[in-house]
Amino acid sequence: MRHYLIHFIWLIMLFPINSVIRAADNEDITLTVSVMDLRNSNGTVLFALYNREDAFPDEHYKKYYRMLKGEIVNYSSIVVFENLPSGKYAVNILHDENNDGKIQKGFIFPEEGIGFSNYLSIGLSNRPIFEKAAFYLRTNTRIRVNVIYL
Repeated sequence: MRHYLIHFIWLIMLFPINSVIRAADNEDITLTVSVMDLRNSNGTVLFALYNREDAFPDEHYKKYYRMLKGEIVNYSSIVVFENLPSGKYAVNILHDENNDGKIQKGFIFPEEGIGFSNYLSIGLSNRPIFEKAAFYLRTNTRIRVNVIYL
């Protein structure tokens, strides 16, 4: 029995518990986001990732957690956000047809395609909010965001 106790103590010294806890805190999760059915292959798609309710929606793309630009191939685009900690996130996309990095608007509505995670449509009575667009990220995940042209 004493022999097992010595081995157990030796293992604890080799693999400290706090290093196991730190490893769990530094999760390296990937989020793959795709958008399909773009109306054309002009420009690029901006994929903005948010992790705070007070930053979403962000019409001027200044409060995002991370931003990636996706190339358009065959009316679709896909990006991979890497090294994310687990948590609550929401995604906003912009089909940036003229590559200027901002939403082109008509009188009220955007002239370029936009989209939000968990939204199939938007309107005056269905405005995007973080709570509805949010999802929990705990493992490597793939989502598809619908593009909306108004």
